[in-house]
Amino acid sequence: MESSDLMAPVTDGKVDISESSQKKERNVGSKLGKDDFLMLLVTQMKYQDPLDPTDNTEYVAQLAQFTELEYMQNMMDVTQHTSAFGLVGKYVYVEHSEHGHTQTAEGVVDLVTMKNGEAYVTIDGAEYSYDDIVEVRDEMYVLQQKMPSVKKQDITYLHHDPQPVIITDVKLGEDEYQAYSIGIGIVNEKGETKTINSKYVKYEDNTITIDKRTFAGFDAGTYNIAFVFDDPNKTISVEDVTLEIKGIKTNNPVAGEIDDAVTDKDSTDKPESGSTTGTEKTV
Repeated sequence: MESSDLMAPVTDGKVDISESSQKKERNVGSKLGKDDFLMLLVTQMKYQDPLDPTDNTEYVAQLAQFTELEYMQNMMDVTQHTSAFGLVGKYVYVEHSEHGHTQTAEGVVDLVTMKNGEAYVTIDGAEYSYDDIVEVRDEMYVLQQKMPSVKKQDITYLHHDPQPVIITDVKLGEDEYQAYSIGIGIVNEKGETKTINSKYVKYEDNTITIDKRTFAGFDAGTYNIAFVFDDPNKTISVEDVTLEIKGIKTNNPVAGEIDDAVTDKDSTDKPESGSTTGTEKTV
C-alpha cells in the first residue's frame, strides 16, 4: 500500500475522509478485520492534533473494545459451526428467498460443509445455507405426524334411539407411512375384542361411519373402539375412542341386529376388491 493511500486532510484535529474514499474502502470487503482496525488506529494517531493530542488511554480502550468484540464474534462463529454439525441426521425445514421468490425444502440433513466460513447443509443431494434453516424437528416427532392417527373422542350409542356411530379425524398417514385399509374392533372392559365386518363400515374424508345396527346386540357399558392400520409400522390405536352404550339391548330381529356385523376373531377383515365402503381408503 502506498503512503498516499493513508493521506487525508485534517480539520479541527479530525481526519476528513471523503465519501468516495469511504465507498472505496467499503467495497474492498464486506467485513472489517483486525488489520483494518489497527490501520485506522495508526492513521488516527498519525493525524491527531499535535497541540491537543489524544490521551493514550483512549487508544487502549478502543483496542480493548475491538478485541472483546472480535472474541465475541469468534465465539458466535464457533457456536454456529457446532450447531450446524449437530444437525446431521435431524429433520429440518428450509426457506430461501431470492428475487422475490421463496423456495422451501424439508428433509433429513445428510451432510454439513463449511465454505468461506459459512455453513451449508445437504438435504437429498441439494445444498442449502445454514442461515436459511427456519425449523428443526425431532425425527420421532416427524414420524408421529406422518403416521396414521385417530383423534381422542367419546361417543354415545343409545339402544332406544340407535344412530350410526361416527368417528372423526381418522388419518391414514402420509408419504411412506400411509395406510390403505383399517381393521376395526370393539373392546370391552375385560379386554375381549369383537371385530367389525368391513361391510358395515364406511371411510370418507377422514371420517368413519359404522352402521347403527352393528351395536344392537351389545350390552350397556363402556367400550373402546380399536383401529388396526396396514401401514408399514402396523399402527394400532386402542384407547383413543371410547364408546358408551346406554339402554337395554333387544334381540328382536325387527330392531335390525346383523348376525355377521361382528365376530370374535382378532384378525382384520379385508375389504372386498374395488369396494369404496368398509375400511378401504376412498380416493
